[in-house]
Amino acid sequence: MTGRAIALSPHLDDAAFSCGGVLARLAQLGWDVTVATVFTRSEPSPTGFALACQLDKGLPAEVDYMALRREEDAVACAALGARPLWLDFAEAPHRGYADAAALFRMPRAEDEVLAPLCGAIGDLLASSPSLILAPQGIGGHVDHVLVALALRLVLPALAPPVLWWTDFPYAMRPGSHPAQPFAAEMVALPERVATGDAAARLAACSAYRTQLGFQFGGPAGLAEALRAAGPTERVRVQGQAPLKGLWEAPTP
Repeated sequence: MTGRAIALSPHLDDAAFSCGGVLARLAQLGWDVTVATVFTRSEPSPTGFALACQLDKGLPAEVDYMALRREEDAVACAALGARPLWLDFAEAPHRGYADAAALFRMPRAEDEVLAPLCGAIGDLLASSPSLILAPQGIGGHVDHVLVALALRLVLPALAPPVLWWTDFPYAMRPGSHPAQPFAAEMVALPERVATGDAAARLAACSAYRTQLGFQFGGPAGLAEALRAAGPTERVRVQGQAPLKGLWEAPTP
């Protein structure tokens, strides 16, 4: 079986970090793979926490941070054999989330992004993809939670299968990021272990140079984090996804 796969990535790195090996393997198996990243909008003249998120990565205020990240994403997608698609939504620090702690709380009542996000994801589903890949929301980052929630709200009754990926690196840091807002829904779905292309995943993740120091302490830290996570990627499967060449034996 081959077809069209769309990965719904909250940020410009999440899909590669969390399921890059699966995406690369799908492309190798003949699938048409698109990584649709949601929160990619450039914001001129950032201030406050949004500006701090840029400065703490060594980037001066005048740099178009999101344009730089989109360039990184294009390189990463090429390493995966995927096509990038950038949706025009602003990241949480540009939507009034004023500090790091706020990023891992429930969505703000004043945050009106959910309705237009549902519309954008609905438009993607209208193109009749054969497979969707999306975050479980492990770790509780508000942008991940909103993408997962929007997809759940707009999935039609006869939906394509969904592979809900394990959010990396948050799932590797349960002490720091214990939230699993959709745990009850996810535990009801079978978990499968996918044998993706680990080398392609590392190559794609390495393309996000602006993130490596902040997230992992540098390229060596990224390589060690992926090594510690192991060469396989765990997903929760919603619907029928008979993807030959991808699965290991079902987990008990």
